[in-house]
Amino acid sequence: MIQIVIKKFIKNYENVNDKLVRESYGVLSGVLGIICNMSLFALKLTIGLSINSIAVITDAFNNFTDLGSSLISIVGAKLSNRPPDPEHPYGHGRFEYIGSLIVAFIIFSVGLKLLESSFGKIINPEEVLLNPISIVILILSVMLKLWMFSYNNYIGKTINSSINKATAYDSLSDVVGTSAVIVTAIIGTYIDFPIDGIVGVAISLLILYTGFTIAKDTVNLILGSQPDPELVDAINKLVFEGKYIIGAHDLNVHDYGPGRVVASIHAEVPDNINFVEVHSVIDDLEKRISDELGVNIVIHMDPISEAIDKNNAQQ
Repeated sequence: MIQIVIKKFIKNYENVNDKLVRESYGVLSGVLGIICNMSLFALKLTIGLSINSIAVITDAFNNFTDLGSSLISIVGAKLSNRPPDPEHPYGHGRFEYIGSLIVAFIIFSVGLKLLESSFGKIINPEEVLLNPISIVILILSVMLKLWMFSYNNYIGKTINSSINKATAYDSLSDVVGTSAVIVTAIIGTYIDFPIDGIVGVAISLLILYTGFTIAKDTVNLILGSQPDPELVDAINKLVFEGKYIIGAHDLNVHDYGPGRVVASIHAEVPDNINFVEVHSVIDDLEKRISDELGVNIVIHMDPISEAIDKNNAQQ
C-alpha cells in the first residue's frame, strides 16, 4: 500500500539520490505518522479513561511521543536538505541525526513519567471496566501500528533514513505493548491482582529501552561510526571495474548525513598508460559511483610499475 501512496504523492520517487525526492519521502512519512498517531492517541486515551486502565493510558501517551517523532522527522527532513554554506561546507545532513536524538529524549522522558504513574497503580490498584468495543478498537490499533512499522521500515531502507528506521522499530514495540494491554485487560476482569499497573510498568520500561537504543545508535552516527560494509564492498567493486585499475587501497568514507557521504580512495594504475586517458577513466568512475551509490568520491591515481606489481604478487 505504501508504494501506491509514494507513487501518488512523490514526483520522481525512484530517484532516491535526489535531495528533493529524499525530502519528500521524509515529509510524507511524517504526515502519515501525525495522522495515524494522533488518531491512536485520541482513541486510546478515550478508552483508557473510560475503562480506568493505566496500561491503556500509558499506551496512549506512547503514541503521543510518536506524534512528536513524526513532527521532528518533517523538520529534520527540511533542515537537513539546506544547502552548504561557509560554516557547513558539507551541508546540513546531520540535522536528521540530531532529530533522531531529540526523538530519543522525548521517548525517554515520557517513559519515566509513565513509569511513575504505573507504580502508583500497583500501590493503589483500581478496577478496570472492560467492554468489547474497547477490545476491538485496540486490536485495530495493533493492525495500524503494524502498517506503520512496515511503511517506515520501507522508507527507512529506501532513503537510508535513521529517523524512519528508529520510528519503524518504535512502532513494532508499540505492537507488542498494545497486544500486552489487550491481554491484560481481559485477564484483569477475572483476577483480583494489580496486573494493569504491572503491564503499565512493563510498557514504560519498553518505552525507555526504545529511547535508549535510538539515542545510542544516533550518537554513534554523530560521532562517526564504521562505514557500512556493503557500501565499502560496492565502492571497491565499481572501482575495480574501471579500465586500467589494477589495485586499490586507503578507502575513507565520511558520513555527513544520509545522501551526503564523501569518500576517497587510491586507485593503482600502470605507469606506462597515457595519463590523460586514465584520468578520463577516473572521472567516469567518480560519476558512476555518485550516480549509483550517492557517494561523492575522489579517486587518487597511484602509478604502479606492472613489473614490480607482478614481483610483489609472486612473493
